[in-house]
Amino acid sequence: MDGDGTRDARGTHANPVPRPAGPPEVPAKPPEAPTVPPRPARAPGTSDGPAFLTWLRTPRPQALPGVWRFGHRPRPEEEPERVPGRQLLSGAVIAFLVGWLIWSLLWNGYLGGWWLLPLYAMIPDSWAEPHSFTSVVVVYAYYVLIAGIIMVGVGRLGRWGEIWRRYGPPAWRRAAAPAGGPPPAPEEDPAAWPELRAAGAHDAAERLAAEARSGLMRDVDHARIARAWQGVQRGRHSLATFTGAVLSQGAGACPHPSGDRDLPVRQARHDLVTGQVRIGTAADDARNPYAYRGAGLALGPDLLGTSLLAVGPAGSGKTGSLVRPLTESLCLHALAGRAAVVVVGAAGADLGPADAYDVVVRIGHPDSVYDLDLYGGTTDPDEAAVVLAEALVGDLTEQHQGGDTRRSTTVLAQLLGPFRAVHGRFPGVPELRQLLEGAPGPLAELREGLRAAGQDSLLRELDARERQLDRPGDLGGVLADRVALLDRPAFAPFFDTSGQSRPFSLKALDHPVRVRIDLPQRGHADASRMLARLVLAQFTASVSVREDRSLFACLVLDDASGVVTPEAVRGVQRLRSAGAGVVLTLRTLDDVPRPLRGPLLGAIGCRMALSGLTPWDGQDFAEVWGKEWTEARDVTDRQIIAETPAGKAVHMLRRVITGKAPTARAVTVRQVERERWSASELAHAVPAGHAVLSLTSVKGEHAPPLLVDLRG
Repeated sequence: MDGDGTRDARGTHANPVPRPAGPPEVPAKPPEAPTVPPRPARAPGTSDGPAFLTWLRTPRPQALPGVWRFGHRPRPEEEPERVPGRQLLSGAVIAFLVGWLIWSLLWNGYLGGWWLLPLYAMIPDSWAEPHSFTSVVVVYAYYVLIAGIIMVGVGRLGRWGEIWRRYGPPAWRRAAAPAGGPPPAPEEDPAAWPELRAAGAHDAAERLAAEARSGLMRDVDHARIARAWQGVQRGRHSLATFTGAVLSQGAGACPHPSGDRDLPVRQARHDLVTGQVRIGTAADDARNPYAYRGAGLALGPDLLGTSLLAVGPAGSGKTGSLVRPLTESLCLHALAGRAAVVVVGAAGADLGPADAYDVVVRIGHPDSVYDLDLYGGTTDPDEAAVVLAEALVGDLTEQHQGGDTRRSTTVLAQLLGPFRAVHGRFPGVPELRQLLEGAPGPLAELREGLRAAGQDSLLRELDARERQLDRPGDLGGVLADRVALLDRPAFAPFFDTSGQSRPFSLKALDHPVRVRIDLPQRGHADASRMLARLVLAQFTASVSVREDRSLFACLVLDDASGVVTPEAVRGVQRLRSAGAGVVLTLRTLDDVPRPLRGPLLGAIGCRMALSGLTPWDGQDFAEVWGKEWTEARDVTDRQIIAETPAGKAVHMLRRVITGKAPTARAVTVRQVERERWSASELAHAVPAGHAVLSLTSVKGEHAPPLLVDLRG
């Protein structure tokens, strides 16, 4: 542990978190079994053995996209007709009184004796002797039959069955249902690891089951070992290596490179069996589909794989209610070997403690242990030029000089290639600035080095760059001005390319690494936005060339102001097929250029509008969410005109009593097409602490815009 609280990932300059000698999930030579750190239980089922087993065995049925599946009880798609309780009870009492009245009238003969004719027709004459036992039994049985028929009729009329289900023993049994039942059979018990038993690893399954019963296993351990077993099934690791690691280390087998088995603290509810983190509850609102009302809402890699955009003013809960739970969940997935996460935010933002990350890059902070690789860890000058041009001038979307990043890429490539050929590395920030400004000394030195090395093709590139320096509209000056934002005293120790620092490269995203990058927004707002564009460009370029795309990679940008560019939108569109996603938060859509708002909302699968949204931002959300067919009811009250003197007298008496003229109500029902959420509703009808969220999974499943209580 370093002095500033960051964790030493024990890495090299190019890759702070290296891949171990064996597979990352199953070390070739497992170390001694680590002891369970004395951390308090924070997740369901991680406090002791019985609680863990209960959590693991809790049903998680298949549900609609975004529904919290832990203990979920599915509901019908449409709301059933539910009679109010008072009306239901009063109707039942009235139906009982009606049945009692009918029986009384029949019993006392006020309705005649016709109801006894079937009895007389079926009874033989030998049974008709008065006061005989047989006749008494048959007659009273007939009375009971008639009374039962009456009771069934009035029971159906008075909905007695619904009262029984709503207030009777069935409702008591549902309320008092025990949390757990008898333990399931080993072949059906997830705590007994039936998949290991089916593959013949009975000893490993017994060891893991014993660790679970004794309270030595956490939810992260279960998820991490399950991930390692998936590697065995896919042929990446051998069964013998996996079994040996489990038998020697138990629940601590297949550890994360950092050795951590949990986060220092958790604030959200996580379920690593499904990979979800709960962010709120769907409000019991008529605008929400009935199947979602009252259900918990959660996010996971299956939804984040389509990326997420959250828009809301300061104080609406973007960081505390959304970003913090998501970063916690992704860090837990990284500890389980399932994900790699990079979190970018302002210094001091509530993104979790430093101990929750493997690498903490504090740009502009003198005590930062890690540096940021300006070129993304690549050795290709053309690739480095593309990423760097996007970071420097990607926000210049207007069609003027500097607005075309392809020309900027060419300018940078004309300098980066020759410099690397001569020095064996890319230029640092001061050196790059001098080259872009056309300083005679560095260019002459570079020319001599190329001549000495016999690099004729690169020498022609440098000649072309020198010829363009004096032309009007040259992009070198624009790029030099942008590079000058990083050539400041606060950033002097950073972006070093000489090998004296420990730069972090996003090429490490093929490992389950946890990274946090703190931007110096105070006093360096323009530089922070440029660095955020740099990280986003490096992320989209790195994840697309990974070999293992089953490892979910996610970039979380706590403030994406000035980051959205045309190339960034195209990069986000490619992330779904690369097993990656981004989470972007904005205070307003005005931080995105107007031509890019539609493409951005179209490229993002999950969209969130928080309370306090402006009407013009709400209009963009309303357009992307579209319209739906709904049932509109028009009610018209028409005054009733009496034509007879008696009717006029009754109407006059009614007006004197009620104070209103007698009216007749006419109801017209029609199908109309309306916006799911209008701009006015998004701006004024979303309560504080709530948000409207639409979801799309990587499989193409959709959830309509839902009103979500982020505090539930």
